[in-house]
Amino acid sequence: MPTGSVKLHSIKKLGQENHSYEDEEPTGSYMTMATSKEDEKAQGKKEQPTIRIGFFQLFRFASCREVLMMVVGGVCAVLHGSAQPLMLLVFGLLTDTFIEYDIELNELADDRKECVNNTIQWKQNYSAALSQIAAPNRSEWGAVNSSAWEMLTPLRGRPCGLLDIEYEMTNFAYYYVGIGIAVFLLGYFQISLWVTSAAKQIQIIRKLYFSKVMTMEIGWFDCNSVGELNTRMSDDINKINDAIADQVSIFIQRFTTFVCGFCMGFVKGWKLTLVIVAASPLIGIGTGFMALFVAKLTGMELQAYAKAGAVADEVLSSIRTVAAFGGEKKEVERYDKNLISAQRWGIRKGLIMGFFTGYIWLIIFLCYALAFWYGSTLVVDTEEYTPGTLLQVFFGVLIAAMNLGQASPCLESFASGRGAATIIFETIDREPEIDCFSEAGYKLDKVKGDIEFHNVTFYYPARPDVKILDQLSVAVKSGETTAFVGPSGAGKSTAVQLIQRFYDPKEGMVTLDGHDIRGLNIQWLRSLIGIVEQEPVLFATTIGENIRYGRPGVSTDDIVRAAKEANAYNFIMDLPQKFETLVGEGGGQMSGGQKQRIAIARALVRNPRILLLDMATSALDNESEAVVQEALDKVRMGRTTISIAHRLSTIKNADVIVGFEHGRAVERGKHDELLDRKGVYFTLVTLQSQGDKALNEKARQMADNEEESEKRSLSRAGSYRASLRASIRQRSRSQLSNLIPESSVPIAGELGLGAKSAVPEEEEEEFVEPAPVARILKYNAPEWPYMLFGSIGAAVNGGVNPVYSLLFSQILATFSISDPVAQRKEIDGICVFFVMVGLTSFFTQMLQGYAFSKSGELLTRRLRRLGFHAMLGQEIGWFDDHRNSPGALTTRLATDASQVQGATGTQIGMIVNSLTNIGVAIIISFYFSWKLTLVILCFLPFIALSGAFQARMLTGFAKQDKQAMEAAGRISGEALNNIRTIAGLGKEKRFVEMYEAQLDAPYRAAKQKANVYGACYGFAQCIIFMANSASYRFGGYLVRQEGLHFSLVFRVISAIVTSGTALGRASSYTPDYAKAKISAARFFQLLDRVPKISVYSNEGDKWADFGGNIEFIDCKFTYPTRPDIQVLNGLNVSVKPGQTLAFVGSSGCGKSTSVQLLERFYDPDHGRVLIDGHESARVNVPFLRSKIGIVSQEPILFDCSIAENIKYGDNSRQISMNDVISAAKKAQLHDFVMSLPEKYETNVGSQGSQLSRGQKQRIAIARAIIRDPKILLLDEATSALDTESEKTVQDALDKAREGRTCIVIAHRLSTIQNSDIIAVMSRGFVVEKGTHDQLMALKGAYYKLVTTGAPIS
Repeated sequence: MPTGSVKLHSIKKLGQENHSYEDEEPTGSYMTMATSKEDEKAQGKKEQPTIRIGFFQLFRFASCREVLMMVVGGVCAVLHGSAQPLMLLVFGLLTDTFIEYDIELNELADDRKECVNNTIQWKQNYSAALSQIAAPNRSEWGAVNSSAWEMLTPLRGRPCGLLDIEYEMTNFAYYYVGIGIAVFLLGYFQISLWVTSAAKQIQIIRKLYFSKVMTMEIGWFDCNSVGELNTRMSDDINKINDAIADQVSIFIQRFTTFVCGFCMGFVKGWKLTLVIVAASPLIGIGTGFMALFVAKLTGMELQAYAKAGAVADEVLSSIRTVAAFGGEKKEVERYDKNLISAQRWGIRKGLIMGFFTGYIWLIIFLCYALAFWYGSTLVVDTEEYTPGTLLQVFFGVLIAAMNLGQASPCLESFASGRGAATIIFETIDREPEIDCFSEAGYKLDKVKGDIEFHNVTFYYPARPDVKILDQLSVAVKSGETTAFVGPSGAGKSTAVQLIQRFYDPKEGMVTLDGHDIRGLNIQWLRSLIGIVEQEPVLFATTIGENIRYGRPGVSTDDIVRAAKEANAYNFIMDLPQKFETLVGEGGGQMSGGQKQRIAIARALVRNPRILLLDMATSALDNESEAVVQEALDKVRMGRTTISIAHRLSTIKNADVIVGFEHGRAVERGKHDELLDRKGVYFTLVTLQSQGDKALNEKARQMADNEEESEKRSLSRAGSYRASLRASIRQRSRSQLSNLIPESSVPIAGELGLGAKSAVPEEEEEEFVEPAPVARILKYNAPEWPYMLFGSIGAAVNGGVNPVYSLLFSQILATFSISDPVAQRKEIDGICVFFVMVGLTSFFTQMLQGYAFSKSGELLTRRLRRLGFHAMLGQEIGWFDDHRNSPGALTTRLATDASQVQGATGTQIGMIVNSLTNIGVAIIISFYFSWKLTLVILCFLPFIALSGAFQARMLTGFAKQDKQAMEAAGRISGEALNNIRTIAGLGKEKRFVEMYEAQLDAPYRAAKQKANVYGACYGFAQCIIFMANSASYRFGGYLVRQEGLHFSLVFRVISAIVTSGTALGRASSYTPDYAKAKISAARFFQLLDRVPKISVYSNEGDKWADFGGNIEFIDCKFTYPTRPDIQVLNGLNVSVKPGQTLAFVGSSGCGKSTSVQLLERFYDPDHGRVLIDGHESARVNVPFLRSKIGIVSQEPILFDCSIAENIKYGDNSRQISMNDVISAAKKAQLHDFVMSLPEKYETNVGSQGSQLSRGQKQRIAIARAIIRDPKILLLDEATSALDTESEKTVQDALDKAREGRTCIVIAHRLSTIQNSDIIAVMSRGFVVEKGTHDQLMALKGAYYKLVTTGAPIS
């Protein structure tokens, strides 16, 4: 149903509220009238499950003062709503006055009549003469003309000379001004009172919601993600605000207008009202169908585009494969093919929208014709109505319908407000299971610190199906240090969280000194405990404040003492601002060791009885670990300490070690006892000591390069951290948000570098200079005939409104014609003309809709194609940037390209439409009465302004509200992200107070806004009344003094006012337009970017006798996204044609990187890669890649048949099936394919998911062979296979290698032994090279690897 309502907005966006009578656009009215009902229905369906709150419950937090404000505001809204129908009464009288005056003028224009005693009579001399002739004999009367005959009938004593038109008009002008002033005041109060009261209620809701969220138990946070809570704090509460503020009063006002309008219609003339109402279902049916079709077609279009999107996604995800096999052009074609169907649906949608818009206008004009035709019979023939009554009834019904239509968007905001309130109010009403604010519970006088778990069973609320603790029983004695060890997920951290009472066990109990901790006061219990976590959370304030969070009212001496105990004092005093140093968001300015020590100081300042260390040192490098460990050893004395750790060094000297497995404590004892038992602890120790040996070995080798070793330990911590992170992530969703910055690390950089740099870049990229329209149009140039025809259609549509005012005034003019026959003929003529205008409008709307959707869709398709083409042409380094991830790029293709339409097609139509509308209106007006036109033009800017303001109102003041809420949002964000730390420190109240303090500014801003907003609204509403009062008064003067025909007064006024609203409407289209320009700019940025390595260019060397002689000379290289990690560090190695070179070495030493340099995915920063003596940077890229075949560790296949995947190997020619089969035979693939039911036509599934690894690998080999490459690159081609498939694949590879230069990267020695050259790499350069036997004789690194038989990793 969406598009129905969208359309409406565009038609009735602006100035609608201004209609006094000149509702030139009943469109909105009828259309929306229908839609609103359907909207409600649709909404009902959608929202049903979530809305559990009645509308009036939204106001449950209103105090008496707010209720009073809302009541007064509501009364004002009702009065305001009745102003428009009231004005119609005045308007009807005014019309009657004009018409009477005109009839009198017409009568007196006949020189045989005169005004005697204020009645019109035949002049005496005429009538006397005639009666003498006629009396003697009537029969000879043929000679006497009929006009003389009529003179014999006495006149119907028409009054004359009483009507002082100027005086009457002055009175009417006063009425208008009076109503206008009333409207201004009512509008002001109606808006400002509601907005103010809503602001107060929203402030209360925010406070209650935040404080309730802060009291929730931790388990609740596991089930509600922090991101979601933050959106609720901002967006959902804003939705409630929309539902209880100005929208309510506007709804009341419009609904009142609707009721009054219909009442007036039925009271003044029920017959005509019924006739008009009878026609409206047709419009309802039209809008209904339109909405239905548009929704369906949009769905179809999206579905059609989804196919193309899938292609784009597949290609961009496997960009390296596409580049290696030169498939760019082929992929662009494949993408383009899929775009055609999306384009077709888009054009159909445009056509159908055009058709229905046209249909609706047609019905509206037919309605006009019907109403005026039937109405005029009532006026002229039966004389039931005066012309004024006719207008009152007609416009009454029109305004009523229109206001009903405009009231419907309010219903949407009510519904979404109720939906949002449901969740928020339910949270406010929820009682937390563990209430940290409660005063209940014991506080023990003396605490020894014995903790015991009795048969505790526990599940996390977020994952009730996974048992974390299973009948756990452990005793921790006071004053001892107990270490918990065990594999990840064994329940160690969980046990610690139960001690803090973040959760309650499902069965069993946790006791402190024999008391069940559920009976103790929570705040008191937590104040006994100091905790140091693995990733300590610091708050964004100073170091001193962070330590002070540990205990309220702590003195500076205590802080210093705690800092000294935590080994933090010295480094703090070295900082320029000492304890006043800001630690940055999340402690980002401090190193890991510093953060950890501040956290320890914070725990110590509490002087805790119980100290919990949850892997407190695991994230640190060796040096800081030693310092922190020393600090911990100092503070453990005399306290009950529980330490969770993985590193032995931290555990060895614990008093008791408890081994955990699967949620149970399986062993306990001292270090030596447990080693003898050979249980959980033993396996952990042995694994670790081996790892340590290997590490030390490496450290010795690397002693020459200090920082490297540091990085190693960091990366080791990192891998460990990653595993931990994974386990945490499984444990609780609520912590995800802390991890998010780091979880983007793998994309941005091996170690933590990416995390920080990732964020600022985002913002830089966001700002784009909007693209010039001229350039967008240039891309749309081939469609100029469509755009021309569309513009013609739009121009005609623009002319319809002024023509309507022409016809409308013409009808009024007919009422003053005295001759009934001429009058009837005139009226019928006008009604026929209405029908003709309707038909024209129908066809031009269709033309406009079709032509612009056609040009727009073609543009979208062209841009998508160009964009995709440009993306595939970028160098590989560009794709490494996280902003260019496949997901981001596909969205950019999908959305940006379609948004650009907003700047061409429809937008041009809109502009042309508005311009012709205004142009025609002004020409008509100046032609008929330039004086009156000038008077009204003075008001035009105001009318347009009020229109623009109304549009602004619809979008609301959301931006300003957002800014005001930012500070509060920061606090709530920090609090929710670190809820565990805050709960552990018992600082919830503190954060609630800080948050509430921040809410005053937005509240004040809202109150200020209420006044401005109210005044603007009142002004926008009353300006039209003022314009009318001035113009009718002046019109009266012109009719009297200059003999202007009264119908022209109406003509000019209604023409200009309609054009004024059109002006406003045009201005309301700008947001769409701005968005389009920015999208276009983003697109052009992509099209204009010059890739560092161009795939599409023909420049560069090509030569005929390609040999395959490769040399790397002193190559240095860093990846563009990680400039601080040197990957290649002076690589020197060469291969003669036909030789096989094998690279071996640990991962990360630059083996695969060297292959990528050879493919020219990247160019070296320093040094050269020579191919047959040509420098790689000068060689033509497609030519070079066409000579190289690559088989990688995880081959990427495309979602098509096996044959097509093999053919992908050579995209430069048509490949016959025989070639495919011979390549498959070479790759040992043929027999397996023939055993499949569909043989070579078998689809491999997305990413080759239908096949086993060995099968995929062999297809990849066949794909490489079919190129007949001179150079074959095998990047760990067999490492992922089991032994059997490895043999098959290895045979295939040995066959493929014959007569080609080959570079092999492998971990398994069996694959390397028979290479011509083996190069052992470490840290980006070759340590030793030679044949297998030479290297074995050297007894160096290679020898070690072979003899230990370990896989080289």
